[in-house]
Amino acid sequence: MANLRQSDFFLPYNPALNARAREMRLNPTPAERKLWQQCLRGCSHKMLRQRPIGNYIVDFYCAKLRLAIEVDGDSHFTEDGIQYDLERTMILEGYGLQVIRFTNHEVMQQFEAVCQSIDAELKACVSRLQDGA
Repeated sequence: MANLRQSDFFLPYNPALNARAREMRLNPTPAERKLWQQCLRGCSHKMLRQRPIGNYIVDFYCAKLRLAIEVDGDSHFTEDGIQYDLERTMILEGYGLQVIRFTNHEVMQQFEAVCQSIDAELKACVSRLQDGA
């Protein structure tokens, strides 16, 4: 996949997830709302909220950089939630995406560090794409 041009890059799409994604965009968690309003909405790279990819809906997605950003609430920290997220991340990475995760707590309590981490990851993604990786 490293030698694909952006125009050659396609992701599986499940239109059955559209209604749920729209509902999630209209009713974000407080952490998702804060991250969107105060960091990602004005990002220099176009970000989409609650984007269906395959059989999943990622919280934030930058198609140009192939980056998915997830904000995890309490349900992600159960034994089943942890296993589900591991499997989900492996599948998304199998599509050629970079996945980064933050907890609700990190977004709400360590916001500047989260934004700095996202900025660093955006720069790393740009660098990887320029290097053809």
